[in-house]
Amino acid sequence: MESDMTAEQDDAGHVAVDAAEDAAAILTAVGFPRMPARVMMALIAAPAGGYTASELGERLGVSAAAVSGAVRYLQTVMVIRRVSRPDHRLARYEIIPDTWYGLMTNNAPTYERLATSIESIGAAHSADHAATERAEEMAEFFRFMARRMPELVDEWEMLRAERRLTD
Repeated sequence: MESDMTAEQDDAGHVAVDAAEDAAAILTAVGFPRMPARVMMALIAAPAGGYTASELGERLGVSAAAVSGAVRYLQTVMVIRRVSRPDHRLARYEIIPDTWYGLMTNNAPTYERLATSIESIGAAHSADHAATERAEEMAEFFRFMARRMPELVDEWEMLRAERRLTD
């Protein structure tokens, strides 16, 4: 028996619309741009082969311009790809497989550079204990992320491999 979330379907036949909108709202709350978050979650819920831009607009109830901007953003951050097929007139968009953990792993050098810059901010405020302490703690956090993210991704890959063996 399917849960209410997986059985949910809108009038146009799109599945998991509320769950996708909830996930997009969560991403938006932590700083991800709203429309790209909505498009990304719609593409996660898309049927095999993804959606065209007009199908995304229909599913989300937004203009072509809104979809275009969101798609451009998501392609720039390498989360989705445009797929053209000779037997289809319109290009389709789909999530790039394994994109999330690749993005997380690739951010380790960014976290390290950010930590170094934040330490410089703290050093420039050496007379202000509160500013120095905030900077040191934030730099320490980003160094922790730089160190742990590759380990977490390795762990995820092992779990995923184990799951595939049991499927």
